[in-house]
Amino acid sequence: MTTNEKSNQTREAVGVFADAGAMQLAINDLLSSGFDRAELSLLAAEETVNEKLGHKYKKVAEIEDDATVPRTRYISQEAISEGEYVFTGGLVLLGTLGAVGTIVASGGALAAAITGAVLGGGTWGLLGELLARFIGVQHARYIEEQLKHGGLLLWVRCLNSEREKSAMEILSRHSGHDVHVHALPVSA
Repeated sequence: MTTNEKSNQTREAVGVFADAGAMQLAINDLLSSGFDRAELSLLAAEETVNEKLGHKYKKVAEIEDDATVPRTRYISQEAISEGEYVFTGGLVLLGTLGAVGTIVASGGALAAAITGAVLGGGTWGLLGELLARFIGVQHARYIEEQLKHGGLLLWVRCLNSEREKSAMEILSRHSGHDVHVHALPVSA
């Protein structure tokens, strides 16, 4: 029986990172060492955190051990990029099908249908590209907000003391500072 099983508490390692690249390297190392994405969490957006706390926080050190602080799941950059691609592609397809449908319904010729499809897809594709850029800008703002408060927080849930040790070593190896383990309330 592990320490966590005996105490019936969930424990997690936490580290603060000075840049997104170092944190991403730590995440990659955690995932390749057998940790699951579901065991990783990041601090939610500043507005969400301030709303939940009822006040503005100044430094991440104030909130790194607070189980009530809103968090967000880790989503890989690849998943974000794929989502942007799928979203953009979906809008292109929607525009293309809409243009073809309109032209065909009006009795248009094949050449007109093809031209309409290209123009319709281009318009929706541009909209998708703009939305993808917006997502990128929002992500950059999120990183900037966290850094101005002292760094990027990464929490790693640990099932036992061996996992705690492994998580702490990985976080430290990738320039995480204030790396430590704390207990969470059973309901967290």
